[in-house]
Amino acid sequence: MTPTEWLTMPDLVERLDESLGRVRRLLDDKFLIGSRRTGVFAVPEVFVIDDHPLPSLRGTVIVLQDAGFTDDEAIDWLLSHEEAIGRAPIAALREGRKAEVRRVAQTLA
Repeated sequence: MTPTEWLTMPDLVERLDESLGRVRRLLDDKFLIGSRRTGVFAVPEVFVIDDHPLPSLRGTVIVLQDAGFTDDEAIDWLLSHEEAIGRAPIAALREGRKAEVRRVAQTLA
């Protein structure tokens, strides 16, 4: 898995320049996903681009959840090298290759 920085809720409030309530809404609506694996709830920093949630993340997370993935499993898949894509899915999403990433994600069900 690619090493990543993690943003806590206070980090997200500052980075996104949004209220805590708005950040929670972004999480509830799957524009971002996070984990408590570090002990404190946090979101991988690579899920944020130009101080906004990566636009293609939400649909991809929904595809993964439809395939039965938990948030932790979805995060692990997004951050790990995926042979069918040739890199970590999050890297491909950041390059604008969402159709390819979602096509691979749909085969995981």
